[in-house]
Amino acid sequence: MVLHPADPLTVLAHGIGSRHDLPISPFYAFAGAFAALFVSFLALGLLWSTSRFRGDRSGLALPAALESIADAPATRTALRGLGLAAALAVLLCLLLGPDDPAHNPAPGAVYVLLWVGLVPASLLLGPVWRLLNPLRTLYRLLPRARRQAPVPLPARLGQWPAAAGLFGFTWLELAAPDPASTTTLLTALAVYTAAHLALAARFGERWLADADAFEAYSALLARLSPLGRRSDGRLVLRNPFHGLDATPERPGLVATVCVLLGSTAYDGYCDSPSWINALQTSPLGRTPTATLGLLAAIALVATLYCLCAAATRLVCGPHPGPLTAFAHSLVPIALGYLVAHYFSLLVTEGPRTVSVALGTDNAPEPLPPLGPGALATLQVLAVVTGHVLGVIAAHDRSVRLFPPARAVAGQLPLLALMITYTIGGIGLLLN
Repeated sequence: MVLHPADPLTVLAHGIGSRHDLPISPFYAFAGAFAALFVSFLALGLLWSTSRFRGDRSGLALPAALESIADAPATRTALRGLGLAAALAVLLCLLLGPDDPAHNPAPGAVYVLLWVGLVPASLLLGPVWRLLNPLRTLYRLLPRARRQAPVPLPARLGQWPAAAGLFGFTWLELAAPDPASTTTLLTALAVYTAAHLALAARFGERWLADADAFEAYSALLARLSPLGRRSDGRLVLRNPFHGLDATPERPGLVATVCVLLGSTAYDGYCDSPSWINALQTSPLGRTPTATLGLLAAIALVATLYCLCAAATRLVCGPHPGPLTAFAHSLVPIALGYLVAHYFSLLVTEGPRTVSVALGTDNAPEPLPPLGPGALATLQVLAVVTGHVLGVIAAHDRSVRLFPPARAVAGQLPLLALMITYTIGGIGLLLN
């Protein structure tokens, strides 16, 4: 169930609400997960001996008329206008609306419709936030005198600013003292907007593509979209694994994915009674303790992945990019965690936010679309499916990079990592 934000007994694990779903049998959950991982690993080792994914070189070109509509200046202008109008509406709600998330749609728009809604939107339509991003529109509206000749971005910077931005947003959602407060949101949005526009004025629009947390978030999830761009620029329908294989191996990629995984894991754990009790009794106070817990979850995910990369290098020999080579295989795992932890939040709090925005104060309380058992089953399937897809992506990359004699053996550390993540993910769901 989703507890109402205005309820004084609710512990706000999210910025807008808290999700508590009933568990299913731990034996069947873990047995099914282990069976799926081991069977897929063995089948791939026996039947998949050469790389089959071709990155951005693959895809069936969509009709030229459809592509021309998607790329038309009028279409892109309309989408930019829509994004800017939505941002202005949220700003007006924060400035003029009540400081109560039960009667102000702005917190729900930020924490549910934007953060969680970008998951299905990016999976279905590709990196949509790149077209809707109000920061891009504001940058283009800046006077020419404010937009200097772009300074090239340092190559080693990569996606590190985006990873830092994602951590900042998840901290705001999960650890800040009053995340749904209009003052908190106004301050955070003002600082974020001013910083990015100032840096975009120096480095050009490329800064937003590399450093904006929500663009990086949407683009990363869009790697698993059936819609994509081929290397020749054509809009294509593709196998999502090809898009995932085309994920650029850039600095900060591992950090970005680990922030997504770690923050979602912390979100799943922070609803547990033991952690709530720790927050309430900690001598440091709630916010410092929650911040340390969030950092610890991200650090644990990153440490396990780095140990796995080191073990793979020991088994298979030196590789120029051992950390980034298999980072793309964590994306479907992060997606599985996002679906498992935020599905019920989106389908219940999303409609409620829209109702509040439309002024329907007497709308009935949102109800979960699935029963407790079906919802728990969906969550476990999402986690397990994400790990199986990660095993497939890692295996294809392994047989491409390493000799056949070492390719399968080199995946044993990755399999151990997937099992560890699976145990943790399902354990959080059953908590």
